[in-house]
Amino acid sequence: MLSKAIETALNNQVRLEAESSQIYLAMASWAEIKGFEGVANFMYAQSDEEREHSLKLVKYINERGGHAIVSELKGPQTDYKSLKEIFETQLKHEIFVSESINELVRITLEAKDYATHNFLQWYVAEQIEEESTARTILDKLNLIGNDKGGLYLFDNDIVRFIAPDTAK
Repeated sequence: MLSKAIETALNNQVRLEAESSQIYLAMASWAEIKGFEGVANFMYAQSDEEREHSLKLVKYINERGGHAIVSELKGPQTDYKSLKEIFETQLKHEIFVSESINELVRITLEAKDYATHNFLQWYVAEQIEEESTARTILDKLNLIGNDKGGLYLFDNDIVRFIAPDTAK
């Protein structure tokens, strides 16, 4: 059975993961209308993945005797100046999510809720991967600069960062 404090903290993470999905959906839409089909597909896949992260938390909360709450979400930013800004925003957001997961881990350890602590280890590992991918993509964009040919090749190449089970 989840304590009320852990249930509340997990529900906050449900909202954060759902907001992450919305953020990446907005980025996908921006990229699509700007002609960056590869980036759009990458961000659509990221959006789907974040929704799955939220759903995994919902199911865990309910399975452990809590009540997962589907709450109102903050609207995401919908306009960007460049692909670089999108991926800088993504990296910053993933670091924020990692900090939130780390705080959840701390709370579970203090409460001696080892089952939830164990459950959260998947999220810890996932965040390492998410941050690494965002940094790698940003490094590539920094190498390209504003070279239109380079951006075209980047847009075609980003498909390799889409997890096979989320590729459309």
